[in-house]
This record gives sequence, C-alpha cells and structure tokens, in this order.
Amino acid sequence: MRKKAMIVLASLLGLATAIAVTGSMPQAADKASALDIQVKAFLEKMKSRWADLNVPEGDGQLLYDIVLKNNYKKALEIGTSIGHSGIWIAWALSKTGGKLITIEIDESRHKEALAHFREAGLAEYIDARLADAHKLVEELPGPFDFVFSDADKAWYVNYAKAVIPKLLPGGCLAAHNISPGRGGFGGGNGGYFDHMKNLSDFDTSMAADRSSLAVSYKKKAR
Repeated sequence: MRKKAMIVLASLLGLATAIAVTGSMPQAADKASALDIQVKAFLEKMKSRWADLNVPEGDGQLLYDIVLKNNYKKALEIGTSIGHSGIWIAWALSKTGGKLITIEIDESRHKEALAHFREAGLAEYIDARLADAHKLVEELPGPFDFVFSDADKAWYVNYAKAVIPKLLPGGCLAAHNISPGRGGFGGGNGGYFDHMKNLSDFDTSMAADRSSLAVSYKKKAR
C-alpha cells in the first residue's frame, strides 16, 4: 500500500509541475507579444522624428537581426544618441535573455534616450551610462558578444582595440557610417574598415548592400 501511495504521490507531483510549467509558458508568450506590440507602436510613432546621430530604420533592423540570429546576450553600444539603435538592439536582447550597456556623453541626449527606452518598454534590458566612452570602454570588464560603435568616428580604431580582447569568439563588432575605400565616413575615421579587414582573426564585410554598417565577426578557435 505504501508503495502504491508513493507512486500516486509522485504522479500528482509530476502533474502539478507540468501544470505549473505549461501555465507559465503562455504568460511568457503573452509578455513577449505585448512587448512586441509596444515596441512596434513606439517605432512607428517615432518613424519620422529621429534626428541626426541616429541610425536609419534599415540599419536598426540589421542590428536586431544580427543579435537575434546569433543569440547574443552581452551587448555594448558606444554612442547612444537618443536611443534609436539601442531600441533595436535591446528589442532583440529581450528575446535572447540579454542586456545592453549603452554609453552617451551628452546629458540631454542621454536623458531623452532614457525616456524613449521607458516608452518603448525596454528599460529593463538597458543599462544606459552617461559617461565619456574614451574612458569607460577601457574600464568595462566585459565580456561582450556584440559591440556597436556609433560615436566619434576618428576614435573607431581605438574603440576596436579596447573591446577586441573582451569580445567573445563568434562575437560581432559592428560600426556605423563606414564607406570602404574612403577611410570610412568621409575619410574621417582613420581607415577603420581597412584596419578590421587586416585582422586575421576577424571576418569583416559590409552588412548589406547600400548600408553603411560594417560587421566584423571574431573567428572561433579551431
């Protein structure tokens, strides 16, 4: 009798666990769905309002796709501006279980970005820092699996040198406003694209036709 009772008890416990797990799944799905609706509504509302120093929608979508496709979780953005690119990155991270650290030196842009992150529903996935990226990028311990540079173009190579040791194998270093053959943005970023192309442990290319987004993937050890 005791053996039968234990079997019945174990079955009931298993059933209770299954109910709890399956019960939580719809809740998680509902939360993700609600967040998607909120983010899409915010991006639609802001579509024609993003000023200079923000990525175009197409490049935002590319950032989202890169993070989601590679299941990146530890992201760094150098140059928040008012948050457009950060929203695309954090939206993808909300699906992978990751978080974004983003750095902005201008206080007014930083505050505006914080308001945008809250309105888009993504604040919990973003650690926004008001700081000088020249210093903070050096100080952050990492590791990172995705880094996006969209700050002062003349410092791109320096940013790359600072983050590469902290970038995990298989990770991606993306940079905006890159024009191969012209030294980058109007020739003003010190040959960043050529610098990355010459690194043997990276595969570097433009993310898409007619995009100014360069992507460099750190090769995994064989």
